Amino acid sequence: MNELYKLVKYHAGLYYDKDSPEISDAEYDSLVRELKQLENDYPQFSRNDSPTQTVGGEASSLFAKVEHVTPMLSLDNVFTHEELVNFFDRINAEGFVCEMKIDGLAVSLIYEDGIFVRGATRGNGRVGEDVTENLMFVDAVPKKLINAPAGRVEVRGEVLMTNERFNAVNAVRESKGEKLFANPRNAAAGTLRQSAKNNHVIAERGLDIFLYYLVDAERFGITTQEGALMWLSSHGLPIQSAYKFYETLDGVKDFISHWQNERYKLNYHTDGVVVKLNDITSWPEIGATSHAPRWAVAFKYPPEEARTRLTNIEISIGRTGVLTPVAILDPVTLAGTQVSRATLHNADEISRKDIRIGDIVRVRKAAEIIPEIIDSDKESRTGTEKIFTMPGKCPACDSEIVRIADEAAYRCPNRASCPAQLSESLKYFASRDGMNIKGIGRKLAEKLTASGKIHSLSDIYTLTAEDWMTLDKISTKSANNLLAELESSKSRPFVNLITALGIPDIGKNTAGLIINHFGNIDALMNASEEELSRIDGVGEVIARSVHEFFRNDDNRKMIENFRAMGFNMGGEILRVSNELEEKIFVFTGTLETMTRDEAGEKVKAMGGRVSSSVSRKTDYVVAGENPGSKLRKAESLGIKIITEQEFLTLITTSVE
Repeated sequence: MNELYKLVKYHAGLYYDKDSPEISDAEYDSLVRELKQLENDYPQFSRNDSPTQTVGGEASSLFAKVEHVTPMLSLDNVFTHEELVNFFDRINAEGFVCEMKIDGLAVSLIYEDGIFVRGATRGNGRVGEDVTENLMFVDAVPKKLINAPAGRVEVRGEVLMTNERFNAVNAVRESKGEKLFANPRNAAAGTLRQSAKNNHVIAERGLDIFLYYLVDAERFGITTQEGALMWLSSHGLPIQSAYKFYETLDGVKDFISHWQNERYKLNYHTDGVVVKLNDITSWPEIGATSHAPRWAVAFKYPPEEARTRLTNIEISIGRTGVLTPVAILDPVTLAGTQVSRATLHNADEISRKDIRIGDIVRVRKAAEIIPEIIDSDKESRTGTEKIFTMPGKCPACDSEIVRIADEAAYRCPNRASCPAQLSESLKYFASRDGMNIKGIGRKLAEKLTASGKIHSLSDIYTLTAEDWMTLDKISTKSANNLLAELESSKSRPFVNLITALGIPDIGKNTAGLIINHFGNIDALMNASEEELSRIDGVGEVIARSVHEFFRNDDNRKMIENFRAMGFNMGGEILRVSNELEEKIFVFTGTLETMTRDEAGEKVKAMGGRVSSSVSRKTDYVVAGENPGSKLRKAESLGIKIITEQEFLTLITTSVE
């Protein structure tokens, strides 16, 4: 028991306080269950400081501490239908709400007269961290409630990272040789708990939030959990749609069974179902332990693992030259999909786990998203297995591989002409946040670089229709459409070009900060590292990346090629009147003269803000052709609705 106390506390500290777990959730749950069982069997040896009697972790010294007026408790877990029946028997009541268990960072949001004034993490349940400033950079957190009641409102929920964003963030980290986030929960927690000087990272990573608990609900006339969820939604607070009321245990079992496989279709990670007594008025009578309410429980799904053979280890090369070993597996089905590849992170990880080509391995999906190798079955080895070593030369260009002294990553230094790096760079260049060139994806990017027709990103603009038709065996019409896309991309906003260049550590938001300071490409290329670092939200690491990129002769030559082709290279820094400063715009429908992203960049360049949803805080809704539900909501709230032409007039007349 003493050994388990230390072990559980160690892993809880890694999970809650450092957002860097070493074991899976299932392995951690198993340790806690074993400790709880021992405490039940041998109560004379139980300790008051047992981790089974505590909630979460401790508040970080990076943030001011916040004391929760109403404690933020955890939930007890059950893993079998028998344990679920025991929970129902203890409650001895009917009527339950089932909600998907969100794997995120628990937070409390406080509103005064409808205005968001404070946000805090759960911490140890009694004292959390004040993360108000960071939550301001999470677009999904409403800054003002719809039809807000007077006085104080406290709501609770989970800050999360969607599967789509999680994959994108890890792809960027992998390309830079950084350690991957273990799962979306730790990615969300690590992102939100950035120091204030790094809150641009929060905006870049696009966190989300779901709310599920209204504190002191009865004060608002709410007596059921189902009613509380509807109340939250009616006031503009995002809730998940995957919830349902059931009168009896049979209905709850049906919900759990239905979502065991259907959960993989959700765009966020969930590892179970939360079952709550619907009648809120009964909660105080049923009570709680020191760490969890007795009127709710979390049913945890078993983790999915499989055994298969690792047939080979291939090398993947990212756009910054990082070499990542990838396991090639005999196909196996996991979490509803067929898996034949899994990341091995880096050579050190392979050595630490002693994984060899030909091994029988255990594979799982980390947070049911990224396939990963847990370990290998040493007992089943036949002696034919091969120890893996990193190549001495780049498999794509034959350059000598280098290892950065303070990194686990191996890199190909041939940034200028390595076809693998060029292929990845081209894919990123054509992406939506970059030059938004429809038709250029991974397959075509690989064919382009393999053909030898291009040696720089700017070369794709020199190809003819015949070149494209020969390359990908496409029709004349498709080739001409691609040429039109390329021509159109030249007039994309300047921020798209800077983003598309793929400068390490630079996403679209950071690119926006930089160009709003310098205004045009010449000022940016000639900026010193010190000048770059003084921009609010940039810092020394990003400043160094930008400065080094523009000191490279090949990169400067590429920029000059773009200039000669007529690309948008920026202009003067817009000076704006107070009329549009901090005004919030929402776009709906199809615009005729520009894309909605381009319109949004014009707003941001003038000091305004763009939102994806309409609320009472919205100042303007710009309606294009075939507007959606945002228009109806704007009409119901009395928000000013303008046409595309009125929008163009507005931003033109607002410039001094």
